[in-house]
Amino acid sequence: MPTQQKRRIVTFGLASLGAAALAACSPVKLLNATIPSSGYRKTSGIAYGSDPRQVLDVYVPAAAASTEPRPVVVFFYGGSWQNGDRGNYLFVAQALTSRGYVAVLPDYRTYPETAFPGFVNDAAAATRWTRDHAHEFGGDPSRLFVMGHSAGAHLAALIATDPRYLGSQSMSKADLRGVIGLAGPYDFLPITDPTLFDVFPADTRAESQPINYVTGHEPPMFLAAGTDDSVVDPGNTDRLAAMLRKHGDSVEVKHYDGFGHIRIVSALALPLRGRSTVLADVSAFIDSR
Repeated sequence: MPTQQKRRIVTFGLASLGAAALAACSPVKLLNATIPSSGYRKTSGIAYGSDPRQVLDVYVPAAAASTEPRPVVVFFYGGSWQNGDRGNYLFVAQALTSRGYVAVLPDYRTYPETAFPGFVNDAAAATRWTRDHAHEFGGDPSRLFVMGHSAGAHLAALIATDPRYLGSQSMSKADLRGVIGLAGPYDFLPITDPTLFDVFPADTRAESQPINYVTGHEPPMFLAAGTDDSVVDPGNTDRLAAMLRKHGDSVEVKHYDGFGHIRIVSALALPLRGRSTVLADVSAFIDSR
């Protein structure tokens, strides 16, 4: 197999292990135990669909209400499209609210309950709910961002490139002010992990790649990857960025030297925040839009 093709393969078996490591009781408890209970208000378990997994939490900064509505960020967690729980990402929500944003953290259906494109449909539905209800939480529906890590970055990128998903929710790419992807798989065929053969059925597999839908009408994107990511090839970020630039889209790329797959999202947690510029870079992107 040519070396270039080998680099394009994403080792999703390791991705599952990485997600499990982040979601294991001890690491998450350690991260979230450092998060203060003040500084934000949380509204839990809001349904955006009829399935038990189609629920979300909304976090609002507790500071005195701004004279202007706040930017709103929908964050999709990773987990190789097979696992994950919004409750494990309090540290992300607190990071976003600390910068003055309304944070929305949805759960979504995962395999084996659903396969592609079920979880992407859920991402679009959660985004539609957020647009429709942002004003109830002091958010500005015209400053709506989608953000994700790993598989969650794939969801964010796909609903921002393939117009069918937001279109099914009476929305369009123009409804998104921006996209933030951390260590995302955007161009990951061929699949080699046997489990993912079922997650991404053969007859629709080519439709799962965000890079295939870039037309020049995408919202601005901030794409970040760690140089030492052995789980999702950082080349995914570079290839999507190159395609966006080719079509005249606005894209910012940041490579974090020495960062692995999990470190890039855990850097948002309060005790690790001062050791990198991840949150500052994300905030700068949002604030400039």
